[in-house]
Amino acid sequence: MRKRNESVTVEHERAAAAVPGPLDKGCSLRRSLRLPASAAAEDMKRPLGRRYGLWFRLRKLILWLLGVYIAIPFLVKLCPAIQAKLVFLNFVRVPYFIDLKRPQDQGLNHTCNYYLQPEEDVTIGVWHTVPAALWKNARGKDQLWFEEALGSSHPVILYLHGNAGTRGGDHRVELYKVLSSLGYHVVTFDYRGWGDSIGSPSERGMTYDALHVFDWIKARSGDNPVYIWGHSLGTGVATNLVRRLCERETPPDALILESPFTNIREEARSHPFSIYRYFPGFDWFFLDPITTSGIKFANDENVKYISCSLLILHAEDDPVVPFHLGKKLYNIAATSRSFRDYKVQFVPFHTDLGYRHKYIYRSPELPRILR
Repeated sequence: MRKRNESVTVEHERAAAAVPGPLDKGCSLRRSLRLPASAAAEDMKRPLGRRYGLWFRLRKLILWLLGVYIAIPFLVKLCPAIQAKLVFLNFVRVPYFIDLKRPQDQGLNHTCNYYLQPEEDVTIGVWHTVPAALWKNARGKDQLWFEEALGSSHPVILYLHGNAGTRGGDHRVELYKVLSSLGYHVVTFDYRGWGDSIGSPSERGMTYDALHVFDWIKARSGDNPVYIWGHSLGTGVATNLVRRLCERETPPDALILESPFTNIREEARSHPFSIYRYFPGFDWFFLDPITTSGIKFANDENVKYISCSLLILHAEDDPVVPFHLGKKLYNIAATSRSFRDYKVQFVPFHTDLGYRHKYIYRSPELPRILR
């Protein structure tokens, strides 16, 4: 009996020890409540900290971009040469990794590469593509044969390309092929500072290079017609050249302007890619430095002194040189006294055709238009 009571007492003591007293019970409850609460708080702090860090980095990036955006106009104003580089874009050489000495690599098997020297310390690379009728005879021939071929009974087009790229640009090569298939000699070149041509780019230098190549052609082409074709920025070089030729009374047989503008200031102001058009003091910050650099390309002034037939080609969906600038230039030329004895024509290409800035060569109407 005593053993039974002892075992009951021991079990009772064990049970009592297992049940906490009032103090222990309160502490354990507080402890059990405190631990999950702090863990939850830490879990909440982590995403908040992440969001705060992300917002801080984003705000820092926005402030940095805003600072650069504001600083660029002042930098351009202080260094007009920067703006000149943005106009010429001669440092953008596309397509890359092509050998301009080998036009045949671009599918121009009937083309010869020359180098001419307009001035001391200036060398320009030239391509001469013969008409389709001479393709077979041109294979394997040297520069002398190509020069003599200019005297054959085929008209010559001197092509003046726009900014960026080289004479080996894809759309330019396609135009050479089209014009060659239509029976024209095509002579084109890279202005000083473009492609593999040596020298520093400037409007005066580009115009002088074009004049030198024109005279070089005329010395070899005899009485064959010579036409000047300018595209985009090349229209500025073309009107500079033709105005000078008309002043010395040796005008070309016709002038063709593809995607022309009125003058470089209006083009820069109207350029869709200009993110500073609405920036306060845009003219002072950006346009005045262009003028300071001696860059005008005043097509609207030049056409008043040109006396030869004029053809203007412009696509309505041109995203680089707005269509209205080409139309405005035509209106100026059409009412100019210098053109009263010559034909002035404007040919628009509808938006649905998708020719944009540099694909007018795709038009099946081009042969008829040129005739």
